[in-house]
Amino acid sequence: MNRTAIREKAFKLIYSLEIQKYEDLQEQINLYFESENIENLEAKEYIEDAVLGIEKNKEKIVSLVEKNLKSDWKIERISKIDLAILKLAIYEIKYKDIPFKVVINEAVELSKKYGEDTSKNFVNGILASIVNE
Repeated sequence: MNRTAIREKAFKLIYSLEIQKYEDLQEQINLYFESENIENLEAKEYIEDAVLGIEKNKEKIVSLVEKNLKSDWKIERISKIDLAILKLAIYEIKYKDIPFKVVINEAVELSKKYGEDTSKNFVNGILASIVNE
């Protein structure tokens, strides 16, 4: 499984956590590994690190999104898909040693695949704004 495929799996879990209520995050991660038959150690480590890292830094990540929205936008207006993509990308840019061009490209590709027609431009704009800070 390559990094793009692993990142897509991480996005799917992050998105599912956006739309459901849960009590035990680690249990949700383990259930996801089971249901998706994820046995690759690299994939498990990456996904778990991303999900727990986003949870740990949630306030900082969300405030970065809010700060880079147009003035008439509120975070509640962002689709859950776009928000999940942004959270993963911001986590990678701010907390991991992954080149921002790679992160933005992968995020835009995810938004093309799963988001609305305007998602790719929206995601690209927010991430470019964050990188330029």
